Amino acid sequence: MKTPNYLSPNGTIGLVAPSFGCASNPYKACLDNAIRQFKEKGLKIILGPNCYEVKGVGISNEPRLCAEEFMQMYESTENDILLSCGGGELMCEILEYIDFDKLKSLPPKWFAGYSDNTNLTFLLTTICEVKSLYSVCAPSFGMNNWYQNHYDTLDILMGRTNIVHGYESFERESLKTAENPLAEYHLTERKELFCYDENGNKTSQLSMKGRLLGGCMDCLITLLGTRFDRVEEYLEHYREDGFLWFLESCDLNVFGMRRAMWQMEQAGWFRYIKGFIVGRPMQHGQCIMGLDQYKAILPVAERHKVPIVFDADFGHLSPAVPIICGSYGELEVHNGNFSLKMV
Repeated sequence: MKTPNYLSPNGTIGLVAPSFGCASNPYKACLDNAIRQFKEKGLKIILGPNCYEVKGVGISNEPRLCAEEFMQMYESTENDILLSCGGGELMCEILEYIDFDKLKSLPPKWFAGYSDNTNLTFLLTTICEVKSLYSVCAPSFGMNNWYQNHYDTLDILMGRTNIVHGYESFERESLKTAENPLAEYHLTERKELFCYDENGNKTSQLSMKGRLLGGCMDCLITLLGTRFDRVEEYLEHYREDGFLWFLESCDLNVFGMRRAMWQMEQAGWFRYIKGFIVGRPMQHGQCIMGLDQYKAILPVAERHKVPIVFDADFGHLSPAVPIICGSYGELEVHNGNFSLKMV
């Protein structure tokens, strides 16, 4: 795996919008304030042409133009890392215009984002063998008082740490609105991990090691079976390490999550699995016909006789730890929290 160069203390962040653009509030105000705060910390900012656009369907611009922006900014030597302006809905449509062969030949560069950005974080890792960062997007840095996950994300990108720890609580409903765009996290819920050992027994302590791979299941199953699906080759290449799949979901209900798990397993994606790390889904707490978010995952996961962690701090209910896709991870759960070392 290729590790990109880290962001220096006076380096340059390239902002790109391969998915959603920040054309209206609260997103525009958040991005504006994030830029201001980055600059106050001594960092420079270069904006891609689509960051404030809303000309596309579910993304910032026409798919071809979004791909052009990403390719140009990735190739440019004027920025050091790339940070996405947001998630969205149809980032998959830009992929046919992305030149992955060219990306493989270029010096590796950090690309950070989550949700719809799985379309690139996952493919940069599995096709180009470049580590990427599954993390908050640029507008999240717009809140005036950063939470620990913002510092964790910047510290990872700057090479100041490779270890993250879970947080104490999370928000079920955000207070961020067009009228209150810079609201801090609304941390009303106490975080509780649910863990199972390799024998399917509930436990409060476990450990797992393997190469980290995953993202938003909504996007992963869209990629599965397409010409961009190079997972089999990637798994074989790193089979000696084994894999920790980190998974979360956005629009999928609990039945969609269960179908996604079945689909990924039947495609052979869970070959050489060493553990599952499951984040908080957007549909947290949903139960339909007796099926909840845990039973949606367990039938497939338990068949592989590996440890499973539920409700880890990443996904669509903030805050979320940054996870280096493609890194070798060592996860430890102890006393109700977890630590994740990534190398």
